[in-house]
Amino acid sequence: MKSANNLVSFIVMHSGKEIFSSAHRVVIKVGTNLLAHRAKGINRDRIGAIAKSVSNFQSQRKQVALVTSGAIGAGMLLLGLKDRPKAIPEKQAAAAIGQPVLMEAYENAFRDHDCTIAQLLLTKDDFVNRTRYNNTKNTFATLFEKGAVPIVNENDTVAVEEIKLGDNDNLSALVANLIEADLLIILSDVDGLFSDDPSKNPEAQLVPIVERFSPQLERLAKKNRSEMSTGGMITKIRAAKQCVSSGIAVIIANGSDPSILDEISRGDYRGTLFLPAKSKLNFRKKWIGFVSDSKGTVVIDTGAKNALLTKQKSLLPSGVLEVRGEFESADTISVIDSEGKEIARGVARYGSLDLNKIKGKRTTEIQKILSRNNGDEVIHRDNLVLIGTE
Repeated sequence: MKSANNLVSFIVMHSGKEIFSSAHRVVIKVGTNLLAHRAKGINRDRIGAIAKSVSNFQSQRKQVALVTSGAIGAGMLLLGLKDRPKAIPEKQAAAAIGQPVLMEAYENAFRDHDCTIAQLLLTKDDFVNRTRYNNTKNTFATLFEKGAVPIVNENDTVAVEEIKLGDNDNLSALVANLIEADLLIILSDVDGLFSDDPSKNPEAQLVPIVERFSPQLERLAKKNRSEMSTGGMITKIRAAKQCVSSGIAVIIANGSDPSILDEISRGDYRGTLFLPAKSKLNFRKKWIGFVSDSKGTVVIDTGAKNALLTKQKSLLPSGVLEVRGEFESADTISVIDSEGKEIARGVARYGSLDLNKIKGKRTTEIQKILSRNNGDEVIHRDNLVLIGTE
């Protein structure tokens, strides 16, 4: 009989191998610490190892997109900066200088394997705006059809705080959802998610597999920032949560191992595997839940919360306690409980002015109060996505 540890390893290997073998589209995210060193610049050997593995993936008839960090890190060296810049103009200058250096390294590495690459620099508007979102999706589809490897980064040279995506972990999740990927691989400088901070607790254990998200999971992902990167384990967990809700598996692994991607393809690797939800969100619900901007917020009572979470019901005005912000009908809004936890997002049937008039009222009162009726629901269940329920 297998020991408990061996049994877990067997399950992880079997699950990981099966997920990879069945994956048609794969997104690989590479972190800053793997690619750029403040004293040495771009790690070309690591990029070469990535290019070799991606070429192997393509030989297995997989379409691969690469989300890369490292432009600002590469620019820091050329600008003579010892610490990561904090001011936006300095970040933009570092990105502008570092991006062509980074892409030149990728170009040379992929050329050795007869692979064509394409550069896509995206901003939040490319996801939030539905027209641009669809155009970007079509661009990816055409690149895949031509056998190219899209290499994606945020357009840091123009992005300001209002339009920033936040970090490349989030960007990788957005790209995975956009192209309807089957697997997201997040390569970092750590092995995966641990039971505690391994730098402080030598007894911390790697969590090999996550079957579902729980309230304790994000608490494990402590915010351990480095001098070079912008994220931490917390951003990776949030990216994973975004993806598994859409039926996309996620693996967090240590990209310092040059053979890690090949190990993942065999299912024999050290890392954390997040199993995808059994029911996938459709393309529209992915956009509502994880891409579109929330224009306002409604606070709901316990009865409405239970109806949304356990019965998959629509949100009715009777369950709304408070309306926050100004929004119009057809805007995306957030739904939070009385403790301030966001549990859902959806498309509002009523703007904030009307909703303030009918909050807490029965549906039979809507016509009398507003002299019209856009429908019984504040948010219909077909336009509502649960995002913070577990």
